[in-house]
Amino acid sequence: ISFIAGSFEVTPKALSVSGLTVADKVYDGTTTASISAVGNLVGKVVADDVSYVQTGAAFVDKNAGVGKTVTVSGIGLTGADAGNYSISSTVTTTADITVKALTLSGFTAANKVYDGLTTATISNAGSLTGVVGSEDVSFANGSATFGDKNVALGKTVTMAGLSLNGADASNYSIASTATTTADITAK
Repeated sequence: ISFIAGSFEVTPKALSVSGLTVADKVYDGTTTASISAVGNLVGKVVADDVSYVQTGAAFVDKNAGVGKTVTVSGIGLTGADAGNYSISSTVTTTADITVKALTLSGFTAANKVYDGLTTATISNAGSLTGVVGSEDVSFANGSATFGDKNVALGKTVTMAGLSLNGADASNYSIASTATTTADITAK
């Protein structure tokens, strides 16, 4: 029996991450994502001192949607035994971006003299409150009506048929009606 000298290589054991989750968020115009549960390393030897860190997480795009892909990046290993392991620098998961609710502010209706009708005239259609930055979103208003045809001060006027338009409209929601007050004076 003879011995022949040689060498061998011990390769690092590959680990993975399980249970990592990202928080859902309301649309904010960014792809930034937040880790809600860091998860666990899968495959490490129980007694070894090794854990993982990550530097960021980002949605695939900024738009609202359900089950959107999120990439967690900058994954690395730390601890006294980290050199014995390897791990992918990214992992993907999913989370939701829900639409952002907008409100209509500044909507006013004109006072009118009694005419036997509930029809109201919009004197100022107002503006959207809550739009992120200078995104392309506007609203279309519908018709406005008094609650009834009778003379009174401070009567409720409802604008119905509100909807959103523009390239970024799908990232937002708005109530289909808005209210203000106006007067119907005696004829």
